[in-house]
Amino acid sequence: MPTLVRHITIDCRDAYRLGQFWAAVLDGALSDDDLPGDPEALVEAPGSAMLFISVPEAKSVKNRLHLDLQPQDRSRDEEVERILGLGATVVADHRAPDGKGWVTLADPEGNEFCVERSAAERASAGG
Repeated sequence: MPTLVRHITIDCRDAYRLGQFWAAVLDGALSDDDLPGDPEALVEAPGSAMLFISVPEAKSVKNRLHLDLQPQDRSRDEEVERILGLGATVVADHRAPDGKGWVTLADPEGNEFCVERSAAERASAGG
């Protein structure tokens, strides 16, 4: 059997709070034993698991690794608006007039991630 990625692990200031944000984004859930103030929080969602670990340092530079999200049951623009409503902020908007492109957002602790077009949007635009 090959080696598998068990978790994507992210250092953060408040593991529980950031875990709540990402659980909402991914329609996942925090582990039943994660509580406010815990030093780590595990979010399990369909196809992924993210582990948040509290560290004393704040984020200070651009991510070297980021997530690219592809909405499954809504458009890219609908997903961007939904995630902004959960507390994300826009870092850069790379949407093109022809409908292609993506939006770079930041979670409540400043970790960047991108929202791409859905598979349906890609198929209808030819790529």
